[in-house]
Amino acid sequence: MAQKAASGGLDAARDDHWPRPLDPRTARQAAVLLLFGALDDVPAASGKPLAPAGLDVLLIERAATLTDHPGQVAFPGGGVDAGDASVDATALREAVEETGLDPAGVQILGRLPEVALPVSNFMVTPVLAWWTAPSAVAVVDYGESAQVFRVPVRDLLDPDNRYTATLNRGPRTFSSPAFLVNGVLVWGFTAGILSRLFEHLHWSVPWDADRIIAAPL
Repeated sequence: MAQKAASGGLDAARDDHWPRPLDPRTARQAAVLLLFGALDDVPAASGKPLAPAGLDVLLIERAATLTDHPGQVAFPGGGVDAGDASVDATALREAVEETGLDPAGVQILGRLPEVALPVSNFMVTPVLAWWTAPSAVAVVDYGESAQVFRVPVRDLLDPDNRYTATLNRGPRTFSSPAFLVNGVLVWGFTAGILSRLFEHLHWSVPWDADRIIAAPL
């Protein structure tokens, strides 16, 4: 995974059908942290040997009161500030601000290609990282996040937890991959990144894309 990210061999493009134009004149740069690590004291719910038992990824649930993407599950991250030395620094700074993690225990492995997020007019760089020394994480500001949690990759890969999320807008129906884990639905941008990442790593196993679940909006 690290070698592919460093060499540009991972495609971060979302595998979904939610096309909206991005205005390149006003689009803002952003970064998210895809932080993988060894499982904490919460074991995987799935007993299927789909991934190493000791592998998880850090996610947050955004506060329902936010203007952008309220209530959605996401990677830690946000917009690039003028003082950030790089998008890597942006992703790490935002993760510290949102989860309270110790940045000294995070090793940046590489970047995935930029992904457009038209709904909020961001160009997002996913930054891949390994948690060399996991630290305690929790919600820092409940005005920003509802919960911070680590999800076993095995649970994400389990076909029993995979769905196609749909969103109806007038006469059109939009869809994306989705994962039902930790009592919440991971869908949209975050689920699309995870789904494509797992595919490129050849970790995905067949799942029923006809299992439909409504996007929680």
